[in-house]
Amino acid sequence: MEAAAGVEEPRVVVALDLDKAERAEALAAQLDPRLCRLKVGKELFTRTGPQLVERLQQRGFTIFLDLKFHDIPNTTAAACRAAADLGVWMVNVHALGGVRMMAAAREALATANGPVPLLTAVTVLTSHGPDDLKQLGLAEGSDALVARLARLALRAGLDGLVCSALEASRLRAEHGDAPILVTPGIRPANAAPDDQRRIATPAGALEQGADYLVIGRPVTTAADPCAALHGIVASLRV
Repeated sequence: MEAAAGVEEPRVVVALDLDKAERAEALAAQLDPRLCRLKVGKELFTRTGPQLVERLQQRGFTIFLDLKFHDIPNTTAAACRAAADLGVWMVNVHALGGVRMMAAAREALATANGPVPLLTAVTVLTSHGPDDLKQLGLAEGSDALVARLARLALRAGLDGLVCSALEASRLRAEHGDAPILVTPGIRPANAAPDDQRRIATPAGALEQGADYLVIGRPVTTAADPCAALHGIVASLRV
């Protein structure tokens, strides 16, 4: 399965959803930066700060800083600029922050020193089902909501979207190959779904149009994380 134009290997992003820097670095030591990128999220970043991101980068990994910024435009822009100063590969915001917020983030990155991170927008969390959305007053359903938020994000000039693989084919049909699609909720066929509801296999996600696959526990809790990662990458080359 060939990568779409503009998409670079590796396409697997291992989610370091861990609580200690020591655990994250021990896991990173077992992985190959030629086969995966790493995602640092809210808990790990809050506990360890930017120093861990810098150490992981020194190991050769590119980092997706998954903090889903959602605040007033000026604050979000400043946060994205700080992420750029860290040298991360990708940073994200929440599309529910609106066009002004997302455009401010885009403008902040355009004036950053050094390489500009990819900027993506979260549409609907993969843990949200129909009942969750109804409780939030979003009764239109996940497909329609994702489509609407995606249009806002791309209007604001973002590079791509974080979405379920189940929405990827529809987004490709509407927007073509241009937006980068990052899909969490990826589970090999024999893995437990855990708390994710809208999931897909790695190969299935690529077939739906995903570019980058965020995979956590199937790698991080495996008895042999290196072997688990190799198996996933091999499944993408069939």
